[in-house]
Amino acid sequence: MSKRILLVEDEERLLEVVKLNLELEGYDVVPAMNGKEAMDRFHEGPFDLILLDVMLPHMDGFSVCRSIRLENRKVPILFLTAKNSAQDRVMGLKIGGDDYLVKPFDLEELLLRILRLIERTGSEAKVGLSEYKFNGNTLFFDRNEAISYSGDKITLTKKELQILRLLVERDGETISREEMLDLIWGVDVYPSTRTIDNFIVGFRKHFEKDPKKPLHFHSIRGVGYRFLSNPVV
Repeated sequence: MSKRILLVEDEERLLEVVKLNLELEGYDVVPAMNGKEAMDRFHEGPFDLILLDVMLPHMDGFSVCRSIRLENRKVPILFLTAKNSAQDRVMGLKIGGDDYLVKPFDLEELLLRILRLIERTGSEAKVGLSEYKFNGNTLFFDRNEAISYSGDKITLTKKELQILRLLVERDGETISREEMLDLIWGVDVYPSTRTIDNFIVGFRKHFEKDPKKPLHFHSIRGVGYRFLSNPVV
């Protein structure tokens, strides 16, 4: 069975050239020309690799990468972009990218990097965060549930797991409500910022010993929320 690649590129001519060459190598290529379309196509997966531009309409490549990593920790992501600063490279790898190739690029090098990423993933699948513990609570990201500090078993929805993963992976960072909505619901379709508040209230009820004086799920007035795994009491 041919390997499937999601190719995200807003420059139509380049997209067609790369798509053609990948197909000549035997890959099944699904194109997308903006960030929102990329997420739509991703949900129609699965894919063996994602080729991702950074400067995209509607939702930039870094945001697309963050959103994908909330759902899938294993599929390799190769950034293919004109953004060539060291800061951009570090950012791309830090948020979950596996490789970073700057335009203009050599086609043979691109094909070789794709092959190596797919082979590596097949034999040494990257282990994602499947279990996380804090203050007597345990989150099981791979089976949609949690065990609270009191021993209660809690069934979690997909959105709850995505928000919890985002907070946990950015432990100590303040994340705005708007960023949470963009990453989890998408730029064009999401509810009001009050929705995030409701999720946080639920997390406090489940995981805080005193929900009115939370140690882990903190409100940052006028901005959003911050998760602390090991708060200073």
